Amino acid sequence: MAKFKMHMLVCGGTGCRASAGDVLYENLKKEVKEQGLQDEVQVVTTGCFGFCEKGPIVKVIPDNTFYVSVAPDDVQEIVAEHAIKGRRVERLLYVDPVSKEQIADSRGMGFYKKQIRIALRNCGLIDPENIDEYLASDGYEAMGKVLLEMQPEEAIQEMIDSGLRGRGGGGFPTGVKWQIASKVPGDQKYVVCNADEGDPGAFMDRSILEGDPHTVLEAMVINGFCIGATKGLIYIRAEYPLAINRLKIAIEQAREYGLLGKDILGSGFDFDVEIRYGAGAFVCGEETALIHSMEGERGEPTFKPPFPAQSGYLGKPTNVNNVETFANVPVIYNKGAKWFASIGTEKSKGTKVFALAGKINNVGLIEVPMGITLREVIFEIGGGIKDGKKFRAVQTGGPSGGCLTEKHLDTPIDFDNLLEVGSMMGSGGMIVMDEDDCMVSVAKFYLDFTVEESCGKCSPCRVGNKRLYELLDKITKGQATKDDLDNLRNLSMVIRDTSLCGLGQTSPNPVLSTMDNFMDEYISHVEEQRCPAGSCKDLIRYEIIPENCVGCTACARNCPVNCIAGERKQLHTIDQSLCIKCGACLEKCKFNAVAII
Repeated sequence: MAKFKMHMLVCGGTGCRASAGDVLYENLKKEVKEQGLQDEVQVVTTGCFGFCEKGPIVKVIPDNTFYVSVAPDDVQEIVAEHAIKGRRVERLLYVDPVSKEQIADSRGMGFYKKQIRIALRNCGLIDPENIDEYLASDGYEAMGKVLLEMQPEEAIQEMIDSGLRGRGGGGFPTGVKWQIASKVPGDQKYVVCNADEGDPGAFMDRSILEGDPHTVLEAMVINGFCIGATKGLIYIRAEYPLAINRLKIAIEQAREYGLLGKDILGSGFDFDVEIRYGAGAFVCGEETALIHSMEGERGEPTFKPPFPAQSGYLGKPTNVNNVETFANVPVIYNKGAKWFASIGTEKSKGTKVFALAGKINNVGLIEVPMGITLREVIFEIGGGIKDGKKFRAVQTGGPSGGCLTEKHLDTPIDFDNLLEVGSMMGSGGMIVMDEDDCMVSVAKFYLDFTVEESCGKCSPCRVGNKRLYELLDKITKGQATKDDLDNLRNLSMVIRDTSLCGLGQTSPNPVLSTMDNFMDEYISHVEEQRCPAGSCKDLIRYEIIPENCVGCTACARNCPVNCIAGERKQLHTIDQSLCIKCGACLEKCKFNAVAII
């Protein structure tokens, strides 16, 4: 095997592939070959680097040069300058949005400085379609240790001692969950990996499966050995074609190497994995709904108990963990429970992966230690708010979470602290908003999602959330009364207390948190028929400021409904009865003569 002097790692995650990252990879391989460098330079497609804002990304090893926003046409210059002449291509290096400093090495970037990558440890470093690269990164060592050196009870205790809690949103102690399943008798048991990731803006589990699928397979084998299960099922939404393809490759490779199937590593333990597809229903992230979907039934939740550990898939004892939870498992056995427990807070150990999105400079996938503050995540890792605007709020936990304000920025991020301030960890979505975002509209957006995704089994969720959405819609249109605000809060609390599953119980969180933290906005919408952020179309007016208007006609020429009148070099006016509030006049005016009132 050739010993390469240089490795060029190309992000092969969905985000970068959507920006021609796959074409970039092929062009780079072709150019390296044409220059006769194929024995010196290895081009590798990897999983997600996390820095999605600046993709596609090419990372050069061993000097750790980090090229951002690379286009297929940049390939010749990268090979000619970096591979042949040993000079970095300066124009493709990252520029810090705050300091304006050009940074070549990713280790010097604020985005990575405070991250600790455990679940994401191999993403962006190895070829996810090559099992040998996973093996070279301590892959399957933890499985070998557990199967050949430990008893199930001993391995479960190690997981309990680590303090790992489920990363799917519930935060239940993983080791305790395994222990319960291990004690339930059954002729057949199942291990289920929940890869049904449905939160708006969330892509944590997808990225792990795309970048490091073997870590999930290894963890599932360990889980199966601990609870006495011989079959594993990965429930993944069909909208994740790249993750599915890489999972299939990983499963076949693991079988070929004897790491799945009969008598794994000569231990006498049998375990194999199958993939089951979901149709993209958000409610199927709840474990009982997920199990029913895998059985061919409607994806609806059921009352617990019995819990899946008692009666799960096909009525058999079943353990369900999500992708990120499983991704932590091999590291815990390789480095020890004590090491893992040393990271994080007293009740929330380890790290958490977040999909950082919204009005922020550094959009991407991050993994941070529990206990880091929202301020550190948003203003140091995230690089602050885009375009120098003011921070408004951050939504954590997706549709199930809440909107937190500036007063919460120093809150340490963990399961308990987020609950105390009216939000939650959830699966890891984190959406940042600026001064232009209307918090009533944000609550309405999440309620719209919840109404669409409700399975309809229980009335509080099916009917109640629809009524909540209608109340919010009235508010954003300036048609609501003060009584509607009281009804909004009361109905939210009823839905929270009476819904069947977690989807309904947490669906009012965006409403309650925005009412708690931004009540002045609700009052402005109701009493003044005014949207302070200027984003509710029914409550805004576009007007022309006389002293600024020069009569250039740009606003009139670009108005799609011809509601702006005025001669050239004369004051223009807007007919409010015809205006559809599209904003074209504001966008095209170069003299600040159009304002939102």
